[in-house]
Amino acid sequence: MRMERETAIGPANGVRALWPIYHREIPIFLREFAAAPSVERLREVGMNCGCEYTQFPQFAKIGSYSRFDHSMGTALIIWHFTGDEKQALAGLFHDIATPVFAHVVDFLNGDHLRQESTESGTAERIAGDRRLCDLLKAHGLAVEQVADYHIYPIADNAPPALSADRLEYTLGNLLNYGFAGREEIAAFYKNLTVGQDEAGRPELAFRTPETASAFAMAALRNSRVYVADEDRFVMQALADLLRLALERGVLTHRDLWETEPAVIEKLNADPVCAGEWKNFCSYSHILRQTKRPESGCWVRVNAKKRWIDPLVPGLGRVSRWDAGVRREMEAFQTLDFSKWLSGT
Repeated sequence: MRMERETAIGPANGVRALWPIYHREIPIFLREFAAAPSVERLREVGMNCGCEYTQFPQFAKIGSYSRFDHSMGTALIIWHFTGDEKQALAGLFHDIATPVFAHVVDFLNGDHLRQESTESGTAERIAGDRRLCDLLKAHGLAVEQVADYHIYPIADNAPPALSADRLEYTLGNLLNYGFAGREEIAAFYKNLTVGQDEAGRPELAFRTPETASAFAMAALRNSRVYVADEDRFVMQALADLLRLALERGVLTHRDLWETEPAVIEKLNADPVCAGEWKNFCSYSHILRQTKRPESGCWVRVNAKKRWIDPLVPGLGRVSRWDAGVRREMEAFQTLDFSKWLSGT
């Protein structure tokens, strides 16, 4: 029965090569919904928040990883572990309201420590897409059933627990940053099951403690990239550039919910913003100072710290029984972001 509703995943490059690991086939209903304009837009919104446009070594070498890739991957993980259409669709739609350069707009909004200012608007985006509304009606689903993935614990939960969303971008970035290969990622994934968290809610969990510890350590490698000096500087610098473009009338707030190529084209059409964009794209090194220099453009940027403390049924979270991993998690949480940063 399932084979009648799914189609095989063909060869893919980059993070899409992980899709057959998440689930052997893409369900027909996911393909149909993913072809809607508001989901298709995510093909041109990146996962790396503008860092991929710079020349910093850790970002210049990475492959393409879009919000579409992430959203489909998240939906496949949810489908694999739940077999529930509405939950899988909530995963597919969870980034549908993400603006260009993603969390850079949180920096623009002064919300970079919580990164919640860009999460609203999912229901409105779905309701405003006629294709999605027609498909939902055909499947007997209402917007409110698929517009908030937070209501489905396998899809999303409070950190540092493991959810499908958190799992997908962790595995995707492990591959994209070169921290793990496809076989190692497949081993992580095949070790997963559905357990229960401390409150009895379903949560993705690892069957064996060795794999859980290895995954937690691998996820911490990603976490250090997310808060690296380069990452924090880039996001603040790009937010400042977007603010300049908005002040000059080069961009409108509506433009922030178009595509990155469209926004970049508008930046390049303005002589001032074009120069700033060219300078932004040329960044390749970070300068650091304990005290703010009197000249030059310097920023001091705090960061939201993300890490994952996965479960093993019967043992609890990794930090409870693996002292080595616990020390690494604690060290990560005490990282200091007090230095002033500039780029060249």
